[in-house]
Amino acid sequence: MTATSSAPERARVKLLPKANARALRHGFPWVYSNELVTDRRTRKLEPGSLAVLLDEAQTPMGTVAVNPTSKIICRMLDRNPDAVIDQAWFAQRISQALAMRAQLYDAPFYRLVHAEADGLPGVVIDRFGSTCVVQPNAAWAEMHLEALTAALAEVTGCTTILKNASGRTRGLEGLDDVSTCLLGEAPVAPVAVEMNGATYMADLMGGQKTGLFYDQRDNQAFAARLVPQGGEVLDVFSHVGGFGLAMRAAGAGSVTCVDGSAAALALAAQGAEAAGFADSFAALQGDAFDQLANLAEEGRSFDVVICDPPAFAPSKQSLEAGLRAYERIAKLAAPLVKPGGYLGLCSCSHAADLSRFRNASARGIGRAGRRGQLIHTGYAGADHPQLPQLAESGYLKSVFFRLD
Repeated sequence: MTATSSAPERARVKLLPKANARALRHGFPWVYSNELVTDRRTRKLEPGSLAVLLDEAQTPMGTVAVNPTSKIICRMLDRNPDAVIDQAWFAQRISQALAMRAQLYDAPFYRLVHAEADGLPGVVIDRFGSTCVVQPNAAWAEMHLEALTAALAEVTGCTTILKNASGRTRGLEGLDDVSTCLLGEAPVAPVAVEMNGATYMADLMGGQKTGLFYDQRDNQAFAARLVPQGGEVLDVFSHVGGFGLAMRAAGAGSVTCVDGSAAALALAAQGAEAAGFADSFAALQGDAFDQLANLAEEGRSFDVVICDPPAFAPSKQSLEAGLRAYERIAKLAAPLVKPGGYLGLCSCSHAADLSRFRNASARGIGRAGRRGQLIHTGYAGADHPQLPQLAESGYLKSVFFRLD
């Protein structure tokens, strides 16, 4: 909701002449620190403060959240410069996000809010039935967490709301890493999530991120179509078994999951057991590069191999090193694929665009002495919408090759 009569007096911040005001008017959601007049008054604003953004001609452009300590100094919240950012405002945004997910998914297990793309910059909310996990990754969201929580409960009817403070971005915003329960009682056991015919165990309090990666749902469904009945599957960087368990549910005869986290592999094993797959599930804990080399030395081969690593290139500074790592993963994984089998490679690095990631993957396959046909390119599911003006929102890429 927006209003003009009750809008509070708030600071005014101004773009520098060199700033791209047109991009902001056309939907780009951020102002960088080198695009804003940072006078003494602006520098004294508390991180997360609301302000009216002015262009070079002093024309109001909207309501922004300001963090003078961040490279992203302003985040556009509302095109109305007099917007009231309260529970009703949050409820409107969350209701719009919920309407789309409710239409797309037949069960309340999905990403409910995907930050800028859903009009809540820096805010991620994953839903697990009657529980929501919130990542307030920007200072303004932390400042308005009470109103956000109340609106989330109002709109969804969720009885438990958890705050996950593990996001890397929180450190860049000057925020703490203390996770907590905001509403209801924190779960004492992993939550079972049914997806693609498999059962996943999500640790909402102690797991990675919010406990489960919903963004790979569609890619996991595609991978499941590649598995021959009774085939052998290798899921590298498996987390809680996302790809492996989906392929086992589709008819694979055996699944081997590789991950550096013993806790994640234990959850994968619990998911396999819950679905009745325990006897065909194996786990290898350790460095993925080492485990791939070990499997090759043992002469192992698989019908489908999937590698879904963490972000090797989380920033422009790490791009070249990250691309080399993606190439190396492909080179190590390709020899493990049976002739006529499939290799799926994934990247969640927004700094590595699709073209560069795909080329690095193809180089690695070639360096392994294999020839590959690119048969499919996948992205995050519809519950992770992209903001067209913000390339970072299209972070996930998956490329699937059929190897000779």
